[in-house]
Amino acid sequence: MEHIFSYHHLREFTREVFIHMGCSLEHAALASEVLVSADLRGIDSHGIARLSGYVRLWEAKRINAKPNIRIVHETPSTAVIDGDACLGLVVAPYAMEVAMQKAAAVGTGWVSVKNSNHFGIAGYHAMKALDQDMIGMAMTNASPLVAPTFSTERMLGTNPIAVAIPAKEQPAFVADFATTTAANGKLEILQRKNEEAPYGWIQDKEGNPSNNPHELKSGGALLPLGGDREHGSHKGYCLGAIVDIFSAVLSGANYGPWAPPFVSFLPLAPDPVGEGLGHFFGAMRVDAFRPAEEFKTNMDTWINRFRAAEPVAGKKVLIPGDPEREMHQERLEKGIPVIAPVVKDMQEVAAKFNLNF
Repeated sequence: MEHIFSYHHLREFTREVFIHMGCSLEHAALASEVLVSADLRGIDSHGIARLSGYVRLWEAKRINAKPNIRIVHETPSTAVIDGDACLGLVVAPYAMEVAMQKAAAVGTGWVSVKNSNHFGIAGYHAMKALDQDMIGMAMTNASPLVAPTFSTERMLGTNPIAVAIPAKEQPAFVADFATTTAANGKLEILQRKNEEAPYGWIQDKEGNPSNNPHELKSGGALLPLGGDREHGSHKGYCLGAIVDIFSAVLSGANYGPWAPPFVSFLPLAPDPVGEGLGHFFGAMRVDAFRPAEEFKTNMDTWINRFRAAEPVAGKKVLIPGDPEREMHQERLEKGIPVIAPVVKDMQEVAAKFNLNF
């Protein structure tokens, strides 16, 4: 059973929760915008369904609601930011702004972040560059739930990558994807719906294929993009490893199996190799390569030609970002569906802070 809520209602409720956690009005407004943007774009696993998890992390004193976010190292085109254990929803937009400022000055900007937490959907941050005729990139490491190819040990997170590229008349190209076959949040949605997972998403603790969405609770693991070696899981493993290194090894955050879990009831690694979670952001000014209008015209040509590619029967060829853009418009107009277990979670959060949901 689903309940329909307006974007405004979900965003305002989320803002109030962050304020009651001790966030400033500015940080609460920003965090709520980032979080609920996932619901607007149809990525329900990373939106309001995650709110109770942030609250529990704050209760466990793993989220600092009043951080001192600061640049700890920089060059004209690069920076490292210490998030001071803040909401990733807050430090990530700041880091992307720093990357864009550096790109405006010298052509490209690259920023890594340490000492952070879950930052919502990567696409939100990458898309910030579009209005400035820049290409945006965002990635993050995450809770170690993914087994490398041929392993049963959980070593990597779902480690998403997002790239946003501006066009002229056509909507922007926006790729936003986990480096696993499916994000962990999608398993959580299946658990709430009492449905099975497709084979290729997860394995049991012995490394056997499984369709049980609760498998991770029994020692199983998510699988890299591809699912198994025969279908290219080694490539997904490589992508996830690159994200982990760029986001965490480069910034001084915890990497690999040391990355802190999103769920508050799991303990932190006793021998941390860094501080918090790590993120990585990039901004490239298009006119640092060629005139922006020429590039965007060529992007329109690229997009139009790919849209016109001969489809298989009953399907249409999509451009990365199409489904999310269409869902954004639909949900702004018709509201955002929230499944009953998530509504229950929100009601419990509301009761905790004497709010209404």
